[in-house]
Amino acid sequence: MNASQLFSTPVLAAKARAFLAMHGRPMLVLPNAWDVASARVVAAAGARAVATSSAAIAAALGYPDGECLPRELMLEAVRRIAAAVTVPVTADLEAGYGRTPDEVAATVRGALAAGAVGLNLEDGTGDATAPLRPLADQVERIRAVRAAAAEAGVPLVLNARVDVFLAQAGPPEGRFAETVRRSSAYREAGADCLFVPGVSDAGLIARLVGEAGGPVSLLAGRSTPPVSELERLGVARLSVGSGLMRAALGFVRDAARELLADGTYARLTAGALGAAEWQALLQAPATAAAAGASSAAAKGTGHAENASKEGAAG
Repeated sequence: MNASQLFSTPVLAAKARAFLAMHGRPMLVLPNAWDVASARVVAAAGARAVATSSAAIAAALGYPDGECLPRELMLEAVRRIAAAVTVPVTADLEAGYGRTPDEVAATVRGALAAGAVGLNLEDGTGDATAPLRPLADQVERIRAVRAAAAEAGVPLVLNARVDVFLAQAGPPEGRFAETVRRSSAYREAGADCLFVPGVSDAGLIARLVGEAGGPVSLLAGRSTPPVSELERLGVARLSVGSGLMRAALGFVRDAARELLADGTYARLTAGALGAAEWQALLQAPATAAAAGASSAAAKGTGHAENASKEGAAG
């Protein structure tokens, strides 16, 4: 299958429907990737779908998180990943790379052109004085996502991120109610899943599952309950954000320190891919993992919006 066939409307629509169906039992677990190699490793490990991490992609290209990476470069990275794996790909596109709903819709068209069949859209602003986008504004942005996807003929899976807990917005005693209020509004506007990073307490998770108004997605962290417990609580989806990349960089740091300070290779060789696995990874079936990715990903998106500094979970 060549690139044009891989990203055709019928293929993307089928992948989107399959991806949506994964939001049930067993719980969907998404180890986030940031380039072709990490996406292929994740897929080979058994992931049913591949999620991108905006923070990890930005870091790999030398940018901070928060829409500092130009939209065209983000979409190019998404396209390379989508062209390199056969499973559905969902893209973390932060706050949508746009000041207006129309600009967010342009980002959606770019994501579909890049082969993504899912999308994260967050309501955080990165502004400590006003950490959340006004509810009515975010609802319009979600509606714009749904309209753009419908126009393209692809039932894009929208994971609407609610940043109340992550941004510690408002008084602690009111955060749960505000999260539920926003989740319900986003679901009514067309969100398929409700992403609430910053929550790890089992009791609070159970309440969210019961009251959010739709499937709940969480971000894994040090204090997050294990997958088996989250599944028991009714969580539909779990991702790790930039966690895998940060773990990989921690390994690089430690292996480099050992090599430079001690002149030994224990960390360097522990757990490293063998030659055969390495070659298989590079030769995995793909559509020329990215031949022409840059120009194709940029189609329909216009110029990148770089002014906004939104998002933290990546």
